[in-house]
Amino acid sequence: MKLGILQGEVDQLIAENAHRPFFMHGLSHWLGLDVHDVGVYGPDRSRTLEPGMVLTVEPGLYIAPDADVPEAYRGIGVRIEDDIVITETGNENLTAGVVKKADDIEALMAAARQQ
Repeated sequence: MKLGILQGEVDQLIAENAHRPFFMHGLSHWLGLDVHDVGVYGPDRSRTLEPGMVLTVEPGLYIAPDADVPEAYRGIGVRIEDDIVITETGNENLTAGVVKKADDIEALMAAARQQ
């Protein structure tokens, strides 16, 4: 909304799935022996999380180079992933120490280029 890509009321846009062109996949997947580990889940299936299970929380937005999008945002994507392990008492964010703010990411990338 703040970028000016979608116009209207937030609740109505969500109900109309207006975000789908920019949000092509889900929010999570299992982690295990493979990066995208096996396990079926969906709206008609449920699965109780158990200690030792590991999953991602990874919202992502991808903006196509479309003429309807402000030029400054065309062709970019942003995805921030956290990896979560389920514990006996709740959960632990395994990636809590990973930088996520744009300025911190830019500083990290600049430091890597200097090495």
